[in-house]
Amino acid sequence: MSLALKAGSPDTFLCVAGEMFLPTGQGALWWERERTLVVSDLHLEKGSSYARRGQLLPPYDTGATLSLVEQLVRQFQPDRVISLGDSFHDRRSEARLSPDDRSRIRTLTAATQWHWVEGNHDPDPPADLGGQGAKVLHLGACVFRHEPTGEVGEIAGHLHPVAKIAGRGRALRRKAFITDGSSLVMPSLGTFTGGLNVLHQAMDEIFHQGAMVFAANGTSVSLIERRALRPDKYINA
Repeated sequence: MSLALKAGSPDTFLCVAGEMFLPTGQGALWWERERTLVVSDLHLEKGSSYARRGQLLPPYDTGATLSLVEQLVRQFQPDRVISLGDSFHDRRSEARLSPDDRSRIRTLTAATQWHWVEGNHDPDPPADLGGQGAKVLHLGACVFRHEPTGEVGEIAGHLHPVAKIAGRGRALRRKAFITDGSSLVMPSLGTFTGGLNVLHQAMDEIFHQGAMVFAANGTSVSLIERRALRPDKYINA
């Protein structure tokens, strides 16, 4: 099972394949030893993608998501940033960026060693925004890829895990990290992204022996006991 350690502070640290990571309340991971910040599933320009199909959403998701990333970069001052796939919602997202958002991304990629990991929504790295593309990225004992396989040392995204937590009168829904100590699936950092319940069978296919769930509330991360988790009601098509 995963190790969650208190290291002389109120922060929760996750141990994956012997490496210590700090999960943040926004849904990112900080790897102090490698001075590396990991974000996943930004889905930039999702709002404009929906607008092109007639579903008018407020066109502010990219700016809001970039603000989260900028906040994290200011906080941790990383040497390296890994964007773990589906950084852009589709192949045309880069072309739809506003000049201001394009400039903000270039500033971020120029300030660090920036890696765009290939996702299913964005199989090619952006052409004119800086950074470098990678299908899979290996660093020490860890492997960073978009779609989880359960490989030892793997940090992945794609599934957008969320925890539905029993509360007084109603259940709360929170972004979540899910890990068994060998591998970890990150939540989405994107503003408009939904999520898959951590009790869904897709999670069981990754974590065969069970896993621990850590919910992020925007400012902190907490271990959630299994008995407090609630499933979603899915309708079979």
